[in-house]
Amino acid sequence: MRDPNPALHLILGGARSGKSALAEKLALESGLEVRYIATAQVYDAEFGQRVSQHQQRRPAHWQTVEAPHRLAETLQQQAAPGRCLLVDCLTLWLAQCICPECAPPEGVDWQVQRQALLDILPTLPGRILLVSNEVGMGIVPLGEINRQFQDEAGRLNQAVAALCQEVSFVAAGLPLKLKG
Repeated sequence: MRDPNPALHLILGGARSGKSALAEKLALESGLEVRYIATAQVYDAEFGQRVSQHQQRRPAHWQTVEAPHRLAETLQQQAAPGRCLLVDCLTLWLAQCICPECAPPEGVDWQVQRQALLDILPTLPGRILLVSNEVGMGIVPLGEINRQFQDEAGRLNQAVAALCQEVSFVAAGLPLKLKG
């Protein structure tokens, strides 16, 4: 059964733009129970510090669910009426699904995972906040995996934005409403 007031909101921005902070603010303001869906895996100390900063900002009563690969399955399990899911972030999830060094588990195929996400998003109850990096505003990167990442991130953001009732772009901590 769907929530009578479902809301899918995509929040885009560059690195350190304030997109995660905006998503956290919107989750708090929702007044709903919040589940934080963390897609990151820590591969080095510097990235571990970034993850730690995100963790310290979150209220202690928010439940964190780790979902570095099978995001659609996790969302289906966690979504509920009266609950807000905050997914941070789609681009880390993408990177871990396509990057061979990230060792995706057996059976994790990017195209299958992407389609599963796109299929499940419109059916989820509650409020869903999706954070993603806008990576297509710079030069075409060197290296095949980097170009694949940029292309797939752009396609994913477009497909998710088409499904969302709201889309925001954040730059310098300032949100700009693109849709909704």
